[in-house]
Amino acid sequence: MRNSLPVVNLTEATFECIFGRGCDGICCQNGRPPVYPDEVERIDAHLEKFLPHLRPAARRLLEKKGYLSNRRKFDLPMLRVVDSWCVFFHEGCVLHKVGAAEGDAYRYKPSACALFPLAKNGNDEWYVRQRGYENDKWDLFCLDPKASSIPAAESLQPEIALAERFTREQEAEAARAAS
Repeated sequence: MRNSLPVVNLTEATFECIFGRGCDGICCQNGRPPVYPDEVERIDAHLEKFLPHLRPAARRLLEKKGYLSNRRKFDLPMLRVVDSWCVFFHEGCVLHKVGAAEGDAYRYKPSACALFPLAKNGNDEWYVRQRGYENDKWDLFCLDPKASSIPAAESLQPEIALAERFTREQEAEAARAAS
């Protein structure tokens, strides 16, 4: 499946997620993704189904203070961290696992997590995060272009398809607002 989404460094980028095959989910360690209002609504509406899957300390914190911290990124609230891990991390992403069991692994995940390692640069262009590219400072081994020989154009097809969907939705929303 080929995509039509322009990704500025897609032809040279490499990426392979090896979660469960040598990676314990380091992108979720101290992971504090921003969460959009519609994502908060979706998580809130289904929170009860996530609770049994959380780490005990994470569940206690979530039940006491909620899953959103007072920190903000891009003027959006960020997920809480407990014991250095995202509040929804427990042997992988709870939001991902519950969504996957229901047929859509991305259903409940914040978009920043679902799209990783895709991001937008200052020119609103999609790119694959790679160590040093666009001054990326996150020192994850999976972002090192030398860590994998797998072209990102192959390994990131689900994320690229999701980014295409998000882009179409944003364009449709902008067109509705303009009319």
